[in-house]
Amino acid sequence: MASKKVSIAVAEGDGIGPEIMAATLNILSHAGANLDIQNVEIGEKVYLRGQPTGIDPATWDVIRHTKAFLKAPITTPQGGGFKSLNVTVRTSLGLYANVRPCVSYYPFVETKHPNMDVVIVRENEEDLYTGVEYRQTPESYHALKMITRPGCEKIIRYAFEYAKANGRKKVTCFTKDNILKLSDGLFHKIFDEIAKEYPDIVNEHWIVDIGAAKLADTPTAFDVIVMPNLYGDILSDVAAQISGSVGLAGSANIGEHGAMFEAIHGSAPRRAGQNMANPSGLLLAGVQMLVHIGQPGIASLIHNAWLKTLEDGIHTYDIFKEKVSKQKVGTKEFGEAVIKRLGQKPGTLKSVEYGASKTIHKPYISKKSNLKKETVGVDVFVNSHDDIEKVHKSVAGGNNGDLALTMISNRGVKVWPNKMPETFCVDSWRCRFMAPKKGSPISHQHIAALLNRLAAAGVDFTHTENLCTFDGTPGYTLAQDEQ
Repeated sequence: MASKKVSIAVAEGDGIGPEIMAATLNILSHAGANLDIQNVEIGEKVYLRGQPTGIDPATWDVIRHTKAFLKAPITTPQGGGFKSLNVTVRTSLGLYANVRPCVSYYPFVETKHPNMDVVIVRENEEDLYTGVEYRQTPESYHALKMITRPGCEKIIRYAFEYAKANGRKKVTCFTKDNILKLSDGLFHKIFDEIAKEYPDIVNEHWIVDIGAAKLADTPTAFDVIVMPNLYGDILSDVAAQISGSVGLAGSANIGEHGAMFEAIHGSAPRRAGQNMANPSGLLLAGVQMLVHIGQPGIASLIHNAWLKTLEDGIHTYDIFKEKVSKQKVGTKEFGEAVIKRLGQKPGTLKSVEYGASKTIHKPYISKKSNLKKETVGVDVFVNSHDDIEKVHKSVAGGNNGDLALTMISNRGVKVWPNKMPETFCVDSWRCRFMAPKKGSPISHQHIAALLNRLAAAGVDFTHTENLCTFDGTPGYTLAQDEQ
């Protein structure tokens, strides 16, 4: 046991949060975890007293000056523009790696995959999860998918380092780069680059849709899976559920300057105050936390006692099954059953023995690129309920010697020139203007002059996207005839 208490921040959360946190902390205390607990309030009550982030400014300092943050699920109020507190904490504190082990506990927890042992490593700071959205027209809403080279490098290197530190044999990457050739294409490209630095670890790539199908059907085909944020969020829940129950999965959020540990499930307000909820997800997150803060012996003690509790058939309602379970218990009673088994090990399930926290190397971020960037055109998005002929006539007036209209598309489908009669269009049109000489650079002044001409013609443009090349390679999606 560590001789000095380790300071951690603890938030009991909303819904079932206070009950499962009480059970978890009771187990940690009886196991001898050497903790100095700093209680903080976050979540629904903070939202409703006027703090749109769900966390008071002073709370940040408490979290920042502790070694780890153990957080129960919270409720984000509906409406009112409230943003997910989980996302806020992860991004604000730079907790870029979300680590979610998904393990089966057959035959004591029902599953079709008795040998499943998969770790999802999910990028935690970018992708569609940035929540940057716009309503551009009455009919169209846009969300910004942000994928960056540093973000990809950090999470992919972390996945390989995690595999190396934990004796894992393979790292798999899931993307949708057959469609999202730039954003997901970057993630795949960097995965291939970094994989070469780990010749002792098998690497592979799957398109996310067929990869998800394979994960659901044959999870034993995978070991560590690294994914962009949204795919990782969805598929880590799928992986946890097919292993036995989402209620059994813990989650670590790791950054260079802090860490947050939580169950992957929500606050389940309909179960609040009924002493029904399974505290296992939060407890296993607590086990991850103990390893992280340098108390692996206590982590092993708790994890083995928890496994023995499962083996003995002491189950909460969510995993209780006739002929398998022996006693249905509540949240508090489940925690007490784990405490009674401290010092015991499972007989059928594989026992655990955590060693000292294995260092995951600081993620390398490549130096800034010296690629030559040139602006060669601009996409102007236009709001109009007119048909394509009228839209074309209205925006063609923006042509001059510096920029010329070359394409109009609607929801990604080219509709000018040569619109197909079956193509359905909405009120948001992407109008591409390029220099008359293909590949010739243009200036911001050219773009500003174009917008002035469109404004004078009464065109309702909603936003623009500059079209840039990098060492001559287009950094934008090409239309079919531009390939």
